[in-house]
Amino acid sequence: MEQHRKRLNDLRAQAQLGGGEKRIAAQHAKGKLTARERIDLLMDPGSFEELGMLVKHRSTNFGLEKQQFLGDGVVTGFGQVNGRLVYVFSQDFTVLGGSLAEAHAAKICRIMDLAMQNGAPLIGLNDSGGARIQEGVSSLGGYADIFFRNVRASGVIPQLSAILGPCAGGAVYSPALTDFIFMAEGTSYMFVTGPNVVKTVTHEEVSSEDLGGAKTHAMKSGVTHFTAPNEAAVIQHLKTVLGYLPQNCEDEPSVLAYESGNEERPALDSIVPESALQPYDIRGAIQEVCDADSFTEVQKDFAENMVCGFARLAGRSIGVVANQPAFLAGVLDIKASTKAARFVRTCDAFNVPLLVFEDVPGFLPGTDQEWNGIITNGAKLLYAFSEATVPRITVITRKAYGGAYDVMNSQHIGADLVYAWPTAEIAVMGAKGAAEIIFKREIANADDPKAVWEEKEKEYAELFAHPYNAAARGYVDEVILPRNTRAKLISAFEMLKNKVDKLPRKKHGNLPL
Repeated sequence: MEQHRKRLNDLRAQAQLGGGEKRIAAQHAKGKLTARERIDLLMDPGSFEELGMLVKHRSTNFGLEKQQFLGDGVVTGFGQVNGRLVYVFSQDFTVLGGSLAEAHAAKICRIMDLAMQNGAPLIGLNDSGGARIQEGVSSLGGYADIFFRNVRASGVIPQLSAILGPCAGGAVYSPALTDFIFMAEGTSYMFVTGPNVVKTVTHEEVSSEDLGGAKTHAMKSGVTHFTAPNEAAVIQHLKTVLGYLPQNCEDEPSVLAYESGNEERPALDSIVPESALQPYDIRGAIQEVCDADSFTEVQKDFAENMVCGFARLAGRSIGVVANQPAFLAGVLDIKASTKAARFVRTCDAFNVPLLVFEDVPGFLPGTDQEWNGIITNGAKLLYAFSEATVPRITVITRKAYGGAYDVMNSQHIGADLVYAWPTAEIAVMGAKGAAEIIFKREIANADDPKAVWEEKEKEYAELFAHPYNAAARGYVDEVILPRNTRAKLISAFEMLKNKVDKLPRKKHGNLPL
């Protein structure tokens, strides 16, 4: 038995070295961790159980038979994160550049199948040079096998992707199909075609960082949901986000212990400025209403006129969607609509209740928006809210104008409760624009058009620039003082915790993509 033990231990030691000491040193020199070091940071100490450690590729093309490494460039297994079962794969760049081929892909697929069968989250730690070109179509087939499983798992189990190095070509589509993408600043990038191909085809000269770095995808494309300055911070952020999600679509998010006390928040009374033209940061309201230090924003630097993120309310996990008056007056545009729609659907898939803060002047006008499809893209948000069956509550803080009022989780599209602050203005449009249209002839024929306009603007405001008409019709369930918002929401979500709402029987809806 001793010789068998020695052989096994030697093989394990060989596998754990990946591509060898020199390549590990090169990985560290780039400011990157190894595949196993990342898993150690992610998993609870001593909980990781590796599967497929001794797998080797079977290719003999282009001298590959002389480049065999145990594990074939990916570490796979299961374990616990904060006491919860998760499945993980971690690509090893020290082995053939972390390139994906038949055996490598089969290991990932094996873990994905186990995650689905056992209803537990899947975490991918991506660091790969792409397809292993020496294996040809087998590499492409391996990617497709993974993509297929990503789609089948979508909305069933949480799928989280950390990009911790290169992720190029076909490799980008697996993370793109998962629920959340995390990127490390300075050491990770994603693109379908790299800088050299871009230069050849379009004659543009661009660096990897500018083309597909963390900041580019956080600010310009919105591809990544979270960025962090280093890999350790990325992994910690991933664990935080995982904490808001359940194990699977049949489960409920965890509820943390919470001691109730005085839930009044007087600071909310002064959040909304006296002037309807003055901006304010909606994050102030979110942070006052939600549990202290619990708000984790998603896509913070993308479509900043919309704020989305996870938080806790009396220990309960919730998703927050809010117009941001401090950026473009909180207007709905293409990017804001798609950002919020994706987040709403993610929350609904995993039984996370939704809280909406509404202060929206309408949809952004202009040829750029119309020609790029604001109609279809705005409809995505309308569709997402209308489809959602989780508890949904809206708080109208100030403006709720036009079609945007309908879209932002109004009672008409299924909100369970709608609260309004006394500062709320629920109307087709602002008083100034409405007066100009309704009394256009009167204003034009007046001796003092400006005075008449101001008079009619005041008249319209007195009729509509408040929440009481909507409350009279039952479209607003209650007009509340801002300071009482937190207490009202705690009570409301508690009341809604056993909500049951089922969609009509169908294969699937036809989301306006």
